[in-house]
Amino acid sequence: MHVDTPQTRCRAGIARCDITPPVGIYHRMWGAATHDRAVGVHRPLTATALWVEPLDGDRGQGLLVVALDHCVLERPEIERLQSAVAAAAAIRPDQVLVTLSHTHAAGLMMRQRRDQPGGDLIGPYLDDLARRLAEMAPRALGDARAATIVYGLGRCSLAAHRDFADHVRRQYVCGFNPSGPADDTVVAARVTAESGRPLATLVNY
Repeated sequence: MHVDTPQTRCRAGIARCDITPPVGIYHRMWGAATHDRAVGVHRPLTATALWVEPLDGDRGQGLLVVALDHCVLERPEIERLQSAVAAAAAIRPDQVLVTLSHTHAAGLMMRQRRDQPGGDLIGPYLDDLARRLAEMAPRALGDARAATIVYGLGRCSLAAHRDFADHVRRQYVCGFNPSGPADDTVVAARVTAESGRPLATLVNY
């Protein structure tokens, strides 16, 4: 038994900040919700920036991965965040990859929901989110040091196809479809400094 672990030698830097929305913001995220506004903070939401560049420090070949504790953001919002981060870090927008943890506890941050209870707080929050990420990004680039990334590949049987055809109602619904294909691939990567200290862990499932 063995696990193949491809490796990358590079320079990597990390930074993190708090992006918790204010209490009272529109928060309805799922059909079973019993309230529209957030009434408190159970755990803070965070943003993490991981900068990876070649060992020779060529920033033009680098990538900044910005991981947000959010579920869904619209494409124009993602592009606004990319532009703000790129300008602050003096890199190109195509060097910024915004990813989401898909937590349903973060609320549905869409500007067109401004007329909903607490929706007036969404726009200012998203504007402040761009500002916070712009402040964080240069810290990740400034933290860059020699590092190793080790990759692993696995499987998880929790994956399920969720587009179920309801032939009675003549529509697709979000429900378990036992005959549909599902991607059960798990990819994990560990970023470690030369000192042996872990800098970051990335998981995609």
